[in-house]
Amino acid sequence: MPCKDMTLFYSPASPFARKVIVLLHETGQLANVELFDVQLSPVSPSGDVIARNPSGKIPALELANGDTLHDSRVILDYLDHQHSGEPLIPRNGARRWQRLTLASLADAILDAAILIRYETFLRPQELHWPTWLDAQQEKIERALSELETQADTGQLQRFDIASISIACALGYLDFRQPQLGWRERFARLASWYEDISKRESMLSTQPPT
Repeated sequence: MPCKDMTLFYSPASPFARKVIVLLHETGQLANVELFDVQLSPVSPSGDVIARNPSGKIPALELANGDTLHDSRVILDYLDHQHSGEPLIPRNGARRWQRLTLASLADAILDAAILIRYETFLRPQELHWPTWLDAQQEKIERALSELETQADTGQLQRFDIASISIACALGYLDFRQPQLGWRERFARLASWYEDISKRESMLSTQPPT
């Protein structure tokens, strides 16, 4: 592998990995990280990833000293401590917990959407569980409704950990559920996302079509 400070094991289709790469763009650290593309699924793991993260999940960030960090939240927090600009994750106080809670809500959208993807794409159709799928979709709808409120109150104006997480969650919905039509029901959130999507960090990390 090329000699860079760190290596990020990722997939262009992973919204959790996308969050990390967006932060690297925004904080000027992208040149310090080698992006190592791996293809995997819950039933087809990657040996390269398992060697560094026993769970086999991405993203995984291998540091210069050989240690590996995994889980996007851990990686994001680590990387936000490696640059000299204004932190994208508040260091302390009430705002820290507020922004991390919003980021967690975005992650809940991703968790539900990915579970839907696994159920509908990896399992045979005759084994699909409609009630369970509906319950996951309802989680997404409830989260979008709350984010619509947050957009209306101006809580998403700064492009920090919360906004990055929300933008990547919405991007994943467009990628995997283009039929959802969430913009029609959440106009303020849609307007915010339209503007955010023009950022270079978002344009350069779009999932494959």
